[in-house]
Amino acid sequence: MPKMKTKRAAAKRFSIKKNVIKRGSAFRSHILTKKSRKTKRGLRSSQYVHSTNEANVRKMLVK
Repeated sequence: MPKMKTKRAAAKRFSIKKNVIKRGSAFRSHILTKKSRKTKRGLRSSQYVHSTNEANVRKMLVK
């Protein structure tokens, strides 16, 4: 049986840390003029994948 391949799109978007899967924030790429300074500052920090989606993301990131 061949090796499982990692989904390359997922590998570029997620990174596995010790106990969590790190992801970037959405709504950060364009139309930033109408967003407040406070909102943009909050979107700067990294987010984590929710526990309900974690199994699906791990399946995509199989090594």
